[in-house]
Amino acid sequence: MQSIVDVGTRSFVCVPLFVRDWFLGAVYFVRRKPPALNELDARNLAEVTPPVAAAVGNSLAFGEIMRLRDRLAQEVVILREAVDTQGMFEEIVGSSPPLREVLANVQMVAATDTTVLVLGETGTGKELIARAIHKRSSRATGPLITVNCAALPGTLIASELFGHERGAFTGALQRRLGRFEMAADGTIFLDEIGDLPADVQIALLRVLQERQFERVGGTQVIRTNARIVAATHRDLHAAVAAGTFRSDLFFRLNVFPIEMPPLRNRREDIPLLVEYFAQRHGQRAGRHYRSVDAASMRKLVAYRWPGNVRELENVIERAVILSTGDRLAIDEHALKGLRVPGGSASQGGGTSLRASMREAERELIEASLSASAGRVSGPAGAAHRLGLPPSTLERKIRFHQIDKYRFRRG
Repeated sequence: MQSIVDVGTRSFVCVPLFVRDWFLGAVYFVRRKPPALNELDARNLAEVTPPVAAAVGNSLAFGEIMRLRDRLAQEVVILREAVDTQGMFEEIVGSSPPLREVLANVQMVAATDTTVLVLGETGTGKELIARAIHKRSSRATGPLITVNCAALPGTLIASELFGHERGAFTGALQRRLGRFEMAADGTIFLDEIGDLPADVQIALLRVLQERQFERVGGTQVIRTNARIVAATHRDLHAAVAAGTFRSDLFFRLNVFPIEMPPLRNRREDIPLLVEYFAQRHGQRAGRHYRSVDAASMRKLVAYRWPGNVRELENVIERAVILSTGDRLAIDEHALKGLRVPGGSASQGGGTSLRASMREAERELIEASLSASAGRVSGPAGAAHRLGLPPSTLERKIRFHQIDKYRFRRG
């Protein structure tokens, strides 16, 4: 009221704004010069304020609806993430020294908010480690939001991570929360972070340094307290040297690296994993298996598993489908590609030099296909990595009977 007097008001009319029984506030009409506002002016103004009150009420209601929509969208994503985990490994299976070392590191770092970088080949269970860190942390009651950076087009990654405002780009019909906002008070897992495009690397670096960002097309600074766990199967040291990954981002991520060992380096865990997957997929199929036949187990333990635990699970799932008795027998069609290292022997019982060279070539090709996600041609293809023409590599793949498609992600 004093502010009205201070501006030299000669007369004024105050009209309250109501929507049903909801008091929104009041509108003041002020006149500084004669003639003074009178009762007729007050009645006339009272007649035009209901539409104003309705407009204000609608605006406030719309804002509340938008907040509820954003909250619902966040809950849907969190529930979807929870449902998706049902298809993942339910436990970390194994007792080998390399795996015990990994779990000891998980136990140590989980109690902190330190950024973690999980390294390892495709199929080793990097996401499982991220979930273990989250579940053992003080953020366990908060959300765990997963983003596969390699599965999204480069033009959409920024929107997925940081959200966007309405009209930020063609097709942005409404505001959308990003994964960092959804991960508030929880953990965000950035899988395949080595595939991030350069512009998103810069934005992520800012999040790591300043803990803030803006939505795409927006100017409002949004702060985040989400813990970051990242993972990649790529050699980030090599990517930094090649200029495809920012060195400052790498140093920010590489605070506490955890390297998942490939399955070939923890062969003593294979029988436990076979039993675990046989029970898991057997229960889903309504079957029970007493054991795996000894001959099949020997082959499974001896195989190098370039696809790691994920490949082993696929082989066991196929065996569950095809087995008819109570003993799980690995089908010969599944085993025909399982070449045992050193399996070609000379007549004297030792491994021939030619066989060893063939096996070494096969392993090198498989490693390159794994690193290139099954791609043969192109700058990121296996042929380029090996310094071979694509046609030559294709011929060698056929010679070694390698299924290049099993290395493809997603």
